[in-house]
Amino acid sequence: MKAGGFILRWLFAVLIVLITYNPTHYSLFHWLIPFENVQLPLKILASLVMLVVYIIFIRATFRSIGVLGILLATAVSATIVWLFIDQGWMSLENKTAITWIALIIVGTILGIGISWSHIRRKLTGQLDTDDLED
Repeated sequence: MKAGGFILRWLFAVLIVLITYNPTHYSLFHWLIPFENVQLPLKILASLVMLVVYIIFIRATFRSIGVLGILLATAVSATIVWLFIDQGWMSLENKTAITWIALIIVGTILGIGISWSHIRRKLTGQLDTDDLED
């Protein structure tokens, strides 16, 4: 996998997270809530498509890096945020910035999860395969 492949997967993961929710109020969440019957079939279709995309990304992430990998990626990300706050580069007062950072962290973890098999193969030469049921 080339760097461009990882960046594309990462951008797509961040994009789906930001389409689902973001502080600008232009998101699937803000379109759906408050629940109204206006454009109901379109809202249901969009929600189902996003659900399918999330299932693909979350399943790939759990299968590739597992719960431990997700916890470690979250811990590293949280420690970086803590460092930024401790150094005065970021403030807890700015809720919007914290929200954006949290969303990008979630997207980054999904992006790593969807790309991890490729990254691991490049680093170690080992190939991952899914278990096949007979």
